[in-house]
Amino acid sequence: MLTNSTILITGGTGSFGNTFVPMTLQRFNPKKIIVFSRDEMKQWEMAKRFTGEERVRFFIGDVRDKDRLYRALDGIDFVVHAAATKIVPTAEYNPFECIKTNINGAMNLIDVCIDKGIKRVVALSTDKASSPINLYGATKLASDKVFVAGNSYAGGHNTRFAVVRYGNVMGSRGSVIPFFMAIKDKGVIPITDPRMTRFMISLEKGVELVWHAFEDMVGGETYVKKIPSMKITDLARVIAPEARQEVVGIRPGEKLHEQMIGSEDSFYTYEYLNHFKILPAIHEWDRDANRIKDGTKVPEGFSYTSDNNSEWMTAADLREWIGRNREKIGNI
Repeated sequence: MLTNSTILITGGTGSFGNTFVPMTLQRFNPKKIIVFSRDEMKQWEMAKRFTGEERVRFFIGDVRDKDRLYRALDGIDFVVHAAATKIVPTAEYNPFECIKTNINGAMNLIDVCIDKGIKRVVALSTDKASSPINLYGATKLASDKVFVAGNSYAGGHNTRFAVVRYGNVMGSRGSVIPFFMAIKDKGVIPITDPRMTRFMISLEKGVELVWHAFEDMVGGETYVKKIPSMKITDLARVIAPEARQEVVGIRPGEKLHEQMIGSEDSFYTYEYLNHFKILPAIHEWDRDANRIKDGTKVPEGFSYTSDNNSEWMTAADLREWIGRNREKIGNI
């Protein structure tokens, strides 16, 4: 589907965009990928990786600026929406700014995608949007809802929207693995709570989920990747086996365990070999055979959280992953 197409990714200079662009160039050979973001320095640094690559273009802009989106989306076939204000404390202390980007920006993008006749749009979500307890999660839940409803809002237009949701992305900016690796030689690793668990997904698996969403979507689906969990204490022990673990307490807005599907969503959720799919509760789309395909309805009350997971990442798995990604996150 993406072969010989034109793709735009908002927030494309982030960790996801830096993985999505080279993987998509290699896998699908699109005509062009446009990296749309507001940080000129990050664009400058990213552009160095693609010197001489005519299929990659860079476009300074902000999803808050609707006029700029109109210009950027001219001639685009597919959009990946990765732009967000996503650092939890930053969102708590700057709520108006978080809402402008995560909610207003989503609404701007939906409007312009419909007007410009974009074929399909996949928006990146987060585990924090499931039963949110912080502002970031609340804004992403609202964003998810408007993208799902965008399929109805589009009316007779052909633009279709879907969402992908996954948990802790291994090695991404601001995540726990680079943080622990940066301080591992200090002899002390701060642990918020020894019971804490986290989902573990690589950026590459996240990209593959977006590809699958483009291929599979009818409109309004939320895709949730099946991924392993790991205890935060085990993760710290792999990275800094000699360091002392010091319990510092859960930070404001932080959950003990990640949740990607709440029990409230079980009425609309279907299971597949490698993922789950939450179907829209509106318009009886959760009963649509074209959206369900070969899925199996999950039991009533089902939830998908990092502590009730059937799949767990071992210490050997994590060491092997770190060994393959030394250049990205430093030496262990």
